[in-house]
Amino acid sequence: MNLANKAAVSESNILIEGETGTGKELLAEYIHKQSARKDKPFVVINCASLPDQLIESELFGHEKGAFTDAKNTKQGLVEIAHGGTLFLDEIGELPLALQVKLLRVLQENEIRMIGDTKVKKIDVRVIVATAKKLEKEVQQGTFREDLFYRLNVLSIEMPPLRKRTEDIPQLCRHFLDRFNQRLKKEVQDIAPGAMSILLNHHWPGNVRELENVIERAMILADETFICPDSLPPELQLQPKAVQGLEAAFQGFSLKAAQKIIEKELITKALNETNGNLTHAARLLEISHPSLLSKIKAYAIDL
Repeated sequence: MNLANKAAVSESNILIEGETGTGKELLAEYIHKQSARKDKPFVVINCASLPDQLIESELFGHEKGAFTDAKNTKQGLVEIAHGGTLFLDEIGELPLALQVKLLRVLQENEIRMIGDTKVKKIDVRVIVATAKKLEKEVQQGTFREDLFYRLNVLSIEMPPLRKRTEDIPQLCRHFLDRFNQRLKKEVQDIAPGAMSILLNHHWPGNVRELENVIERAMILADETFICPDSLPPELQLQPKAVQGLEAAFQGFSLKAAQKIIEKELITKALNETNGNLTHAARLLEISHPSLLSKIKAYAIDL
């Protein structure tokens, strides 16, 4: 968010990378709303959702009669974004032929509609997002190197949800508030056992998957709390992990609970990093010596 706030006050192109469902479009919209262009359009184009034969027309528009079905002149989305921000999602799916035309927009600040001989000057700030690694796409020849460097002025990596599990309780609170209004429910919180399951799920679908899980759980919830039974079966933890985390909520000893949770999180971090102590310490936000000490104290097998 600090990086996004700094990016917002600039006019530079931004590349947002991250897995599907991590919130790349939300971050792009946030940057737009914090920028000097906030009162102008924020136009979203998903490059993966449009057929190749339509995407050029959608981007740049066309003149009447430019092709068989062009019965009227149509303004392109790039022109509609004039003065504002153009967000191109899944930029890695943009065909090579259109990559050249997008490069012209970035270099010359101009577009040409299909079937028109004149160019139009355009003023847009471009933010792109991708679940692919564009550097790899460049090496494979499916993405233009010159366009990559034009877009990659400032890059922001959206980490997957499994690497920022500390965000899960806050996200859950946000979704509870949203779905209480939408579903006319009064679900107040998530039971500790259910939260343990949410914190330990791998979340391949990231924040979008969490949103769907909370919506489903609220529909099924009979009381004012989301319980484990309301969660999808595939989210259930392995028995050992469930027992370990549920033990943390037995009794009232903070010291005992801390030890149980610390051991579970350290084990999880070591599994995530394939036993790399340096990376695990970074995930846990503790020093390397402290991690070694806790591994020994908790008798964790490496």
